[in-house]
Parts: sequence; C-alpha cells; structure tokens
Amino acid sequence: MNIGEASKASSVSAKMIRYYEQIGLIPPAERTGGGYRAYSQADVHRLRFIRRARDLGFSVAEITDLLGLWNDTSRHSADVKRLAEQHIADLQQRIESMRQMADTLQSLISCCAGDDRPECPILQRLGDGEEGAAPIAAPAGAVRRRARRT
Repeated sequence: MNIGEASKASSVSAKMIRYYEQIGLIPPAERTGGGYRAYSQADVHRLRFIRRARDLGFSVAEITDLLGLWNDTSRHSADVKRLAEQHIADLQQRIESMRQMADTLQSLISCCAGDDRPECPILQRLGDGEEGAAPIAAPAGAVRRRARRT
C-alpha cells in the first residue's frame, strides 16, 4: 500500500510517517519501481503501535525503547512495566505542576477587577520579573512545552 493508504489504515499522517522513517522509528519503506514508498501490513501494525504509544504521551525515545521490547521475544515484562511506571510518574508530576500553575493563575485572576480601568494586577505581577524578584510560582517539575504530534 502507498503512504496515503498506510496513513489512513494507521491513523498516522503521511508527514509523521515520513518523519518516523527519517528518525529511524520505523525502517525505511520499500520502494516501488517508480520510487514511491510501499508499506506492508506489518508496517501499518508498527505505525498503530507508535500512534497508541504517542496517544499515551510516550516520547519518541520511550517509544524506541518500547519497540525494542516489543520486538524482543526474550524480553521480561518487568522491563515494560518499569518503563510504563516511570512514564506515569512523569505524567503525575506534570499534572501536579499544571495544578500549581492553574492555582497561581486563579489567584492572579481573583486580584483583577476586570473592569474598564487600565490597572491590571495580572499584568503587573507578570511584569515583576526583575532580577532577584520572587517567581510567581515555583512548581516542582515545570511543564515544558511539547511539540505537536500527530
């Protein structure tokens, strides 16, 4: 099947399939005589695996590890479980960090009258970023912006 068909069958965009191939997450596709990529059912199965792992928030590096374990028939399920447990611990830390950010923002919102006056304690507090000033909040495990994925 061509890349469009593989994309539809796996729910992974053609752009992401090319990217996964480029970074080595999937092996290079076979090529037709005309140079077009040709995918097998095994390729689609691998893409679905990757898609489900991405939907659960696993990073590309973690997915590489999961794929290695998936392909290793002598693997120990304890290794897979350990990787999943670490991932959930990371997720829980990010959730807590986001809760702290939401609480801080809610506190700032409650200080703002939200009327026609130009004074805004939210903007004032955000602007208090001089050197040595206390941070608005210092959440543990700050959340880093993640690249969009498909």
